[in-house]
Amino acid sequence: MVAPAPRNVSVAERALRGVADLIKLLPSGTVFMFQFLSPLVTNNGHCAAYNEVLSGALVALCGGFCAFSSFTDSYVGSDGRVYYGVVTRRGMRTFSTDPDANAGRDLSGYRLRAGDFVHAALSLLVFATLALLDRDTVSCLYPAMEASERTIMAVMPPVVGGVASYAFMMFPNNRHGIGYQPTRATEDFEHKH
Repeated sequence: MVAPAPRNVSVAERALRGVADLIKLLPSGTVFMFQFLSPLVTNNGHCAAYNEVLSGALVALCGGFCAFSSFTDSYVGSDGRVYYGVVTRRGMRTFSTDPDANAGRDLSGYRLRAGDFVHAALSLLVFATLALLDRDTVSCLYPAMEASERTIMAVMPPVVGGVASYAFMMFPNNRHGIGYQPTRATEDFEHKH
């Protein structure tokens, strides 16, 4: 069977892929958890000392998970189950035992790449921008900035989002980490291209 000829990818399609990669960049569960817990741990921006510690811990924990998720991937086993794991220099180490591992399934194609570090850094940057410029977080951790730096608070999120979107449009992420279930079609496509 002859493989189809590669087609030219339009600018619109690349832009849509970049937006999709930006959506994959920030695990939606992590952002939801931050937005849900932030008003609670910051006391709606009226912080005591323990609220500042809790707020800082929440930002660090959620930011760490955003970065960590860039180093996870998944695949569909022959039994139809999805197996998640952490990518390493030698391949992927799954969280649970896969029956395919004994059958010789090669997971070395899921090796750690330099792009994973770039994606993790951008993920952390985007999350930090969203989290550290959140109204409750600003009121809690650095209240003087809320009044004096409104322009930065308004301009920074779209600028960081635009830079990250452009980077992901140019260097797409093919990983299907925790929360982003692969299909056999996407898995076949990624290994061929």
